[in-house]
Amino acid sequence: MFGRYGLIQAPMAGVQDSALAVAACLAGAVGSLPAAMLDAETLAAELARIQAAVGTAKYNVNFFAHRTPQISAAQRDAWHQQLQPYFEAFGLRTEDIPADGGRRPFDGAALDVVRRFRVPVVSFHFGLPEPHLLAALKACGVEIWSSATTVEEAVWLEKNGADAVIAQGLEAGGHRGMFLSPDVTRQMGLFSLLPNIVRAVSCPVIAAGGIATPEAVAAAKALGAAAVQAGTAFLLADEAKTSAAHRAALQSAQAHDTVLTNLFSGGLARGIRNRFMDEAGPVSPYALPFPAAGAAAGMLKAAAERAGSSAFSSFWAGQSAALARSGSTAEIVRYLTGGGSVI
Repeated sequence: MFGRYGLIQAPMAGVQDSALAVAACLAGAVGSLPAAMLDAETLAAELARIQAAVGTAKYNVNFFAHRTPQISAAQRDAWHQQLQPYFEAFGLRTEDIPADGGRRPFDGAALDVVRRFRVPVVSFHFGLPEPHLLAALKACGVEIWSSATTVEEAVWLEKNGADAVIAQGLEAGGHRGMFLSPDVTRQMGLFSLLPNIVRAVSCPVIAAGGIATPEAVAAAKALGAAAVQAGTAFLLADEAKTSAAHRAALQSAQAHDTVLTNLFSGGLARGIRNRFMDEAGPVSPYALPFPAAGAAAGMLKAAAERAGSSAFSSFWAGQSAALARSGSTAEIVRYLTGGGSVI
């Protein structure tokens, strides 16, 4: 069910495309493609590349299952007011901020592509899609995985049709998969969350969050994980599209300093601390709800990077970022699996 080694390369939007997923599959892991920021045409092209390269090997395509928020003019004005000094510094206008936050929930267009390519596994963040979309996926034999950040979410996911639950510990990089409660004080580290979820559900549980060494892989397995999912551990892979600045941060003392922030999308996500987080948050009460805050944050990121600054770049990374290794994806898979031994 989980590839040759019980290892899944986590989907990481912005730092990978099909190349990393293919390399992971060919190395015996389950490769993943992040699709929440892809239109149907791009998704189809990426899936064609994966299928041409991996044959019958199992791979995963990840989507978001959030509901599009309703935002008032007052909310939007308050957020833009907070960002106004930064926009002025880079010669930007808040009037030019697009309405689209850049992340799409799973929809009928994505379903059509998944059906056409007979994708073996579809995973979700932020719960599950609308019931009719989920039923359509299941009708064509797709395996459904989804992230849980609490025991309550895991039980809900199993009850509502997930075939496997990804236990996402608080250590994990990128977006928290929270969907039943926004209360971050209820979030748990992986090695507390994992055995509690294993006890609460009957479906397979995938461990995710802070897994960057073979010892962590073995510990997760000992606590009942049917498989492990690693993301940050692959950020320095040759096949990843991680930027030079992001790679440099991962290989510096900055890698030890990750925080949760909502500045880049409106949803809580873990990344390497930077100037933007220090000055505006890291958790701002003015940030528009996910994913709407990403429109303005994306403009700031692009303008700052054009000026040679990464002060507004979202360098997503988990709490074990400093343990990430450089090398090919195949070498990283061998390392995490203790030299290639089956988990």
